[in-house]
Amino acid sequence: FNCFLFCSYWDDWIRQPEQRKGRACIRPEVSRTRTFGKIGVSNGLFYEKHLKYIHLNDKYVPFTKLNLTYLLKDNYDSNFVKTVYESPIVSHQELRSGNIVQNGPVRIAYNTKTAYRSAAKTLGLMDDFRSGVPRTGYRGVVSFFYKGRRVYLAPPARWKGYDPSWS
Repeated sequence: FNCFLFCSYWDDWIRQPEQRKGRACIRPEVSRTRTFGKIGVSNGLFYEKHLKYIHLNDKYVPFTKLNLTYLLKDNYDSNFVKTVYESPIVSHQELRSGNIVQNGPVRIAYNTKTAYRSAAKTLGLMDDFRSGVPRTGYRGVVSFFYKGRRVYLAPPARWKGYDPSWS
């Protein structure tokens, strides 16, 4: 199977169901990618708006001395779902206006591809899907910070999986 016959970039290929096999990377707190600049296969696509802000961690982390059991799938998923869906719902307009009185994370709900893309575009996020998977999505949730506040752009809590037709 040659990716270049069927998809443009490696991240298109890796999000296809045949490669995912039901697996996923947990939502990226630290980017999973590194950019080499404007020169490359994508010809600088998205570089100025998104990619130039990616940088590698420069602080030492003693991973072998940390208790990382919270990252095991069952532990992580349970906590992640609870945190996301207990966060109060706000609109992307409310978020942008800064008129949210509660502290802590908030959630912007979406239930269609159009609603997702509208919110993502308004908030300056990449709004693409590959095989139904939104960029940086985990369980359909895209987590990001907006003016210092954690935000979850999330499908309904009863989410049943990615819909490949959302591409």
